[in-house]
Amino acid sequence: MPESLQDRIDAAGGVPQYVNNSTTPLVYPYPRAYTNWRDEQRAWHDTAVLFDQSYHMVDLYIKGPDTLRLLSDTAVNTFKNFGRNKAKQYLAVNEDGFVIADAILFGLEDDEVSVVGTQVAPDWLNYHAGKGGYDVTITYDNNSPLGPGPRLLYRYEIEGPNAWKILQKAHGGPIDHIKFFSLGEFTIARHRVRALNHTMGGLPGDDSTGLEIFGPAPDGPDVLAAILDVGEEFGLVRGGQDAYLSTVVESGWISNPTPAIYSEKLREYRDWLPASGMYDWLRPSGSFRSDNVEDYYLTPWDLGYGRTVRFDHDFTGRAALEAMAADPRHTSRGKVWLRWNSDDVVRLIASTMFDDDRGARPLDEPIMLLAYDEVLVGQERVGFAMSSGYTVNLNEWVSLATVDLSRAPDGSEVEILWGEPTLGIGDPRMARYAQTRIRAMVSTVSPIGRPAR
Repeated sequence: MPESLQDRIDAAGGVPQYVNNSTTPLVYPYPRAYTNWRDEQRAWHDTAVLFDQSYHMVDLYIKGPDTLRLLSDTAVNTFKNFGRNKAKQYLAVNEDGFVIADAILFGLEDDEVSVVGTQVAPDWLNYHAGKGGYDVTITYDNNSPLGPGPRLLYRYEIEGPNAWKILQKAHGGPIDHIKFFSLGEFTIARHRVRALNHTMGGLPGDDSTGLEIFGPAPDGPDVLAAILDVGEEFGLVRGGQDAYLSTVVESGWISNPTPAIYSEKLREYRDWLPASGMYDWLRPSGSFRSDNVEDYYLTPWDLGYGRTVRFDHDFTGRAALEAMAADPRHTSRGKVWLRWNSDDVVRLIASTMFDDDRGARPLDEPIMLLAYDEVLVGQERVGFAMSSGYTVNLNEWVSLATVDLSRAPDGSEVEILWGEPTLGIGDPRMARYAQTRIRAMVSTVSPIGRPAR
């Protein structure tokens, strides 16, 4: 019988030991950079960048008469007016209202969607599709680092002010405008492609700076060659892993919080869930540590998704979210950017190189993910810094964070406690260091000048 996630938890000695002790590296099937991450970041602001998303995400295809019912029963979102050529961010919570995962839904047909993201949301839907007896057919296309065989689709993100110009020239003429978070269709290199209009970084106030195109995997090389050929005229560059992951700093997407699947009530799910390196990797680092895994759980309000919660349908966790929606302890929390004090950044970097004793934890440029770093006002914890990084377009270090806005309002100064309490001890990838504090300013709007969607 295949090993389950619960088997790995039991082998680790329990949930706290499993969640708090991870040395599993993140594996991406891409070079860290095609040129250098700074120029690749600059390209999505000044010209255009192409990210190959064909391999690292899971695609779950759901088709059948119960497709929308399955999605509606497991998501906080409403599915009114959702169908072919529509897109939506899917958000699932557990029965207690804590976030399991989000993903992007592509409306391929009125009765068919693809769920695109990490494994967590596709696994949750796959489980409920079977357990709930829904009349759907499931196709699970695993990502390349984790799953067997070639992918079903290619997927390319073209991002930047020249994105539309490049694709129209590759198409051979004008392309009808595609509404934000909707799908359109056209041809490139004689192949039919579909495209989602969204933006991962982009320019302030411009909804037409990013298109994610996809189609059958055998067509991918022809489509890519055509785009790269015409893109040279418009300053198109290819983006690698470092630049790709750092897009979250500008877009404001808090990626991969600890999935709320570790309660005793969900043991049956963990017994069903195949063990995977993805769940081994999805364990928090940072200055906050707790043996109570629920202390890592987040609500939709923590992640900036409170506005997406709709009580117009029954779904897992509805009663809990209705109670949260009436409780200011939850609704006063929100997603923010923490703009680091530049003097503290200089001090931190200098300490890692020149201190005779142990300096601070080094910065991994340009992005550090999956952290739960404590955000402090005095000695009081008011939130967590979740991802910290730098882009040349911002020209500063920034953390995406969730904070209690009643205690850390827009424009106020907080401190980030930087460095894990273990000080690098026991992690062979990390030299020993000392904890330090970094001053930061709370901002409810991206430093690049646009509210995140």
